[in-house]
Amino acid sequence: MSASAPRSPSLRVERALQREGHRVLAGMDEVGRGALAGPVTVGVVVIDETCRTAPQGVRDSKLLAPHARERLVPRIRRWAVAHAVGHASAQEIDEVGIIAALRLAGCRALTATGVRPDLVILDGNHDWLTAPHDVGLFAFTDEPVLTPPVTTMIKADLKCSSVAAASVLAKVTRDRIMVDLGAQVTDYGWVENKGYAAPDHMEALRRVGSSPWHRCSWRLPGAMDEYGEVVPDIPEADVAASGPVGPEMMARGPEPPESCGLWTDSTTDVSQLNDLTPVGER
Repeated sequence: MSASAPRSPSLRVERALQREGHRVLAGMDEVGRGALAGPVTVGVVVIDETCRTAPQGVRDSKLLAPHARERLVPRIRRWAVAHAVGHASAQEIDEVGIIAALRLAGCRALTATGVRPDLVILDGNHDWLTAPHDVGLFAFTDEPVLTPPVTTMIKADLKCSSVAAASVLAKVTRDRIMVDLGAQVTDYGWVENKGYAAPDHMEALRRVGSSPWHRCSWRLPGAMDEYGEVVPDIPEADVAASGPVGPEMMARGPEPPESCGLWTDSTTDVSQLNDLTPVGER
């Protein structure tokens, strides 16, 4: 291995956390945060002490070719104790902002696993999964959704096999959604650019305007206001300010695109998160 080659992730971090008492761990990663169209997607992979070394080739999804990611999906599913993918739609991102939408997608993914982990490992240095009760953003019921404890780690997708595996599941699932949408809505080149700000996507926005699957609160080139007027271009796709999220939104999930059967995890009612049982009690 050359000095410049990236090291493969391992279970070293996970094993250390398990020795500290966190027996059941959930690696979690997101994809699509910076896209202009389509959902933001969160993958979760649950492991315990019985899970041996991750399938060969598992690493951060950004470092893998599409065909390599696709081949890994069934291996990851067999390896994990549980796994799931959750989504928040472009409409939800517009309504509540990207950080709140990330939490929606993450809670939907956790709920879909049917397992309550002892600890969630998040890539990065910001915990976007835990409910920010101190500002009242998600304190909308007498029984707020209770997320498991979270630890954050910069470059966890490069270090932790569980997080790298979650990134692969999220990337493959979201890419399939965008390819399916791109076959139906052909103006924006989503089959190739997956909704990100590629030159052909930006040019199409200026030429034909936005679609129902765009994050219009980001003031995209060619986006129209409520009166049908084109909004002037703003270079930065700033995220929408987070607003309150009610129980109806937490339950309903995003609207699936036509003829796309890949969003089944996204419509999970996350109020069920409080009812998940630990692996040892199943």
